[in-house]
Amino acid sequence: MKRINLALQGGGAHGAFTWGVLDRLLEDPRIQIDAISGTSAGAMNAVAVADGIMKGGNQGARDALEKFWRKVSHAAFASPFRRTPMDRLTGNWSLDFSPPYLAADLLGRIASPYVLNPLNVNPLLDLLNDQIDFETVRSCDKVKVFVSATNVETGRIKVFNRKELTADMVMASACLPFVYQAVEIDGVPYWDGGYAGNPVLFPFFKNSQADDIVVVQINPVLRKGTPRGARDILNRVNEITFNNSLLKEFRAIDFVYRLIDDGKLGKEHYRQMHLHVIGADEELKPLGASSKLNAEWEFLRHLFSIGRETCEQWISKNYDDIGRQSTFNAREMFAG
Repeated sequence: MKRINLALQGGGAHGAFTWGVLDRLLEDPRIQIDAISGTSAGAMNAVAVADGIMKGGNQGARDALEKFWRKVSHAAFASPFRRTPMDRLTGNWSLDFSPPYLAADLLGRIASPYVLNPLNVNPLLDLLNDQIDFETVRSCDKVKVFVSATNVETGRIKVFNRKELTADMVMASACLPFVYQAVEIDGVPYWDGGYAGNPVLFPFFKNSQADDIVVVQINPVLRKGTPRGARDILNRVNEITFNNSLLKEFRAIDFVYRLIDDGKLGKEHYRQMHLHVIGADEELKPLGASSKLNAEWEFLRHLFSIGRETCEQWISKNYDDIGRQSTFNAREMFAG
């Protein structure tokens, strides 16, 4: 049995890629998930796993994930954000040419959600409450769960643990400030956790017995060339912003490991964990930021299939290294 910690990035509808990865991991009896850290869509996947695993083990978690994403797709039937007929014909998954999306995108740059949505209506909150039994999540003793949000006042990360989790905390983790009003918890306003931790890794070092961290990465880190179109520039800024916190944490971990390797820090005081990354940059790079709002079932299933296949290849290549060594070289990433 290989025990792992999972760190799940946020990314709207692209979280269906993570659904595919989770489905494959949960299917494998040789792998046990000890803890999950999730942000935004990653947080939603995390609570679905915790809810499902308590009700029906690994298969229950797989069923809960599929049910959750189906409901997301059903909720999208009422959304005006849809692909154009030409996009459907050409197989383009983005909403870049959708008139309602373009109008909302422009309006969101000149008016805040406090003006556009004064009643703070959020269908996703209703869906989350309907699909996830948070009392079950809080009582889950099968997997630890950590959900991240950004404190609006301090800019610091806030990590909510499983024992206190509510739907509002998960919504805080997914609160994009140009789309939703800040979510207040105990009088403190929170925005999307991706700004300060996408996702956070540090809870694993003190709260998990598993020695391996597997990051499920949605946002591509490397993208060659200079974006020149206005939307391409905006998309790249989006990727850099939501990867920045994770890269900083990778750098900090690598710095500590260097000191340990050089004998400047004692292993008896500092824990070395194995790092792994599951990602599909080549498949996800062509998808623009607007596709993160595309919740068509066909698209979600497409991302799910990519996630399952990517995870299958990762397990085939790296299973023997779990518990023994890292398969992701953070030092190499920062060398250039």
